[in-house]
Amino acid sequence: MRTIFLDTLGHFRGQVLGWGLATFLMGVLTVIRYNIFQDNQEPIRQLLAGEVGDLIRMFGDVTRLTTPGGFLSLALFSFLPLVLGAFAVLAGSGLVVADEESGVLDLVLAHPVSRTALYLGRLLAFVVATLAILALSWLGFLVAMAWSTLDVGWWALARPYVSLAAVLFFYGGLSLLLSLVLPARRTAAMAAGVILLASYFFTTLARLDKGMEPVARFSPISYYQSGDAIEGLNGRWLAGLLAAALIMAALAWWCFERRDIRVAGEGGWRWPRRRGHIRRS
Repeated sequence: MRTIFLDTLGHFRGQVLGWGLATFLMGVLTVIRYNIFQDNQEPIRQLLAGEVGDLIRMFGDVTRLTTPGGFLSLALFSFLPLVLGAFAVLAGSGLVVADEESGVLDLVLAHPVSRTALYLGRLLAFVVATLAILALSWLGFLVAMAWSTLDVGWWALARPYVSLAAVLFFYGGLSLLLSLVLPARRTAAMAAGVILLASYFFTTLARLDKGMEPVARFSPISYYQSGDAIEGLNGRWLAGLLAAALIMAALAWWCFERRDIRVAGEGGWRWPRRRGHIRRS
């Protein structure tokens, strides 16, 4: 399992650097924008009083824009589930099935390695890679705050990332499960991506239309705490997302243990044959 974990983590190296450095720079730019906002509060308040404020309200509480948590929610954290959700969906959907479709998985399982060890090693590598990306993003804030008026403690700033990690684990687990249920990785990634987009859409729309709130309750992103987590985490929301992610990961392991591994290529939809149909030789 250790060898599988290290090998898979090595394959994630490029993605960790790419996504991590991108969000690192986003954190730095967010702190710079906070400094600009502090120097121009009155013109920005007047701007937010109009139609611009109604649009921005989709992504957070405009009245809390003057607080560090409110500003960071609107400036960055409200978008991160959608941005990094793409990584979680693509990584989760390819965690096992990508090698199956390329013909590698059949050769790997021919060696004396159990399916459980293979699955857990790769799943753990995904978790570590996700946390590494979030750590780089968090580090971007810490570096930039050394020259900023933004005064947030290192642990308080880490809380939104804890909530974000739970969301990413949820969608990673969902795409992993779908990849073992649906006939191809691309189908699973597309389905998980559609669910992610729909969840984000319903959550943001519910901030403008109260009638959408009953629908938004079924959206995982509704339980993402964004910059509000700076003031404290909601333990029930966090535990709910992590529990759902763990359940989906367990179901994916169950499916993988009972799966007939393909030699290579994508699978297909199996349509039931009509009764009385005779196969011709």
